Parts: sequence; C-alpha cells; structure tokens
Amino acid sequence: MEKFGFVGLPNAGKSSLYNALTGGSALAAPYAFATTDPNVGVAKVLDHRLQLLSTMSQSKNTVHASVQFTDIGGLVEGASQGEGLGNQFLANIREVDAIVYVLRAFQDPDIPGEPDPLEQLRVLEIELTLADLETLEKQVEKKVKVSRIDKSIAAEVEAIQTALEALSNGTPIYRSALTKEELSFLSHYFLLTAKPVLAIVNIGEDQLANSEELTKPVMLELQDKAEVISACIQLEAEAAELPPDEQVDLLEGLGLGEGALPRFVKQAYHILGLRTFLTTGEKESRAWTFRQGSTAPQAAGRIHTDFQKGFIRAETINWEMLLECGGWFEARESGKVRVEGKDYIVQDGDVMEFRFNV
Repeated sequence: MEKFGFVGLPNAGKSSLYNALTGGSALAAPYAFATTDPNVGVAKVLDHRLQLLSTMSQSKNTVHASVQFTDIGGLVEGASQGEGLGNQFLANIREVDAIVYVLRAFQDPDIPGEPDPLEQLRVLEIELTLADLETLEKQVEKKVKVSRIDKSIAAEVEAIQTALEALSNGTPIYRSALTKEELSFLSHYFLLTAKPVLAIVNIGEDQLANSEELTKPVMLELQDKAEVISACIQLEAEAAELPPDEQVDLLEGLGLGEGALPRFVKQAYHILGLRTFLTTGEKESRAWTFRQGSTAPQAAGRIHTDFQKGFIRAETINWEMLLECGGWFEARESGKVRVEGKDYIVQDGDVMEFRFNV
C-alpha cells in the first residue's frame, strides 16, 4: 500500500488531518512535539463510480481502494542539524512514498509563529534540502573516484553533481530541472526532496470565504510542481466524527459540498500515478489500484498472482457505458463489452472481468 507522510511545523494540523482521514485518535495538542512516534492509518479513496456500480449490481459488499497516511512529528528549523526530533523525524519521512505539506493559515494565540503558509513552506523545504545536500555530499567524492575506473557510473555521477548544484542553490529536487533519467540514477539514495508533493493550506472556519486568497501564494510558488488545496482541517475532523448523514448536513450547510478531504485523498492517490479499475457483481463491487500504464495481465495480478500467470484475456467496458447498459449481461448482448489481450493498457475507470488458466 502506498504511503503518504504529513510534514509540517508543530501544531500545523497534521494530527487533526490524520484523524479526519483515518478515523484515528492521534493526540492533537496545542504544544510542540505532541506527536513523537508516527501514527499510521489507512483512508478509503471514496469513488462515486464504485457506489453506482454496487447499486446497479445490488452487491452485498463494496470495497474501496485505500492509501496509508503517516502523521509525523513536527519539523522545526534546524531539524537537519538535529533540532527538535531531528534525525528521527527525517528517517520517518524517508519511509514514505510522497509528502503532504500541512501549512497553517489559521490564527491561534497559543501557537508560536506567524500563520504564514509560504514562510512555513520555506522552512520545511530548507530543512529537507539541507538533509539531502548532506546525503549527496557524503557520496560524491567516493563516486567520482570510482568513476575514473568504472566508466559505467559516469551518468550517475553527473546526476549527483546536477542534484548537488540545485540543492546548494536551495532548490528541492522535485522543483529542479533534473530529468526523469537523472532522477532514476538518484533513486537508491532515497532523497527527501525527490518525493512527489501535495500541499494543504489549513485555514480556520472564519477564513472559509478567503480560502482562494490564502492558497494563491503557495500555488504561485509551487507552480505545476505540486498540487495545492485548502481545507479547514479542524472542521472536517469534527465532521468526520458525526454519522454520515450529519456530516453531509454540516458540510453542505457551510457550502463545502462533500468537503475538501475526499478531493485531497483522490489527488494524493493520483500524484503517485495510481489509477483504478473496477470489478462488480452480486457478491462484491471493488476498486483495484494499479499503476498508470499497466497492461491487462499486470492489472489482473493486483487481484491474484494466478490471474497474471495464467492470463488469457480480459473482458472490459467503461464504467459509464456499463451503467447505461444496466449490467454485464445486457452489455454483452448489445456488443459493448470488449475482449482485450496481453498488450492492452488498462484505463482508469475500466470495469473488468479476467479469464485465466493455471
């Protein structure tokens, strides 16, 4: 399961976000380092397509895709030099697949520091950049010496030097001009700033009307390098504790629709290149996660390795077309179900049935 780590200054709202998404009970306290050991929980990736298919098939069970979130203790200036939780904090970040920056915009007299999302982003990126700089500086001299004998690692050395130049200028790897090929040479160094990023600006309930204005500076800073959304995390954490119908009433009453968090989860899911195919029937309707660009046998392997080993063909149809037909039988009768082979590249929203023989 893919892992996302919440990174932010103390009391930015990481633990409240964790609780809202996972239904957990992480301590959300108004003092620094309330979280010392990371909290780990799982959140559903709610998908309206799955709900509609489940209703159509009158499924007894509905299973959503899911992702794992880790609430990591607050980072402070100087973390790369051991301040705050220091190396423990940085080690926890190395274990996740993507980073979620939680940036505080809400006012709270009990929390030190200005509620300036852009300044918090600067502090977070500087500390992670300094940690990566130290990691590569330890490697470069040794690698240069080896490359004089082993010419096969010349490209890797060049990638390290390019990365060092960016980091030395204060630019995180994910915001640098490094190519995909150069990044591939750096993958085994587990650089913190090479991970995909999603930023969430945490606003107060009294700031809901100004959410775009508060989010805009971060969006302009990050450009197309990261997804940026705003949310009143405390409000949505409180809503998450209510029964589903009361959640809807509260959020819609404030003009928030389904809330920001379902959209946040979907964006987090997508920044790692994750997509969804669906299966549906009377017994179960289910969303399955696959990597964008996967072939039909690879997608089948997400259900069971035997499906991939013995793959014969896949019967597939777009979810909207299946709903229009009213079910698998009707779709087959009308010739809308396609038969795809081993080279078929699975699309997000495909509804599939696999034929295999082991």
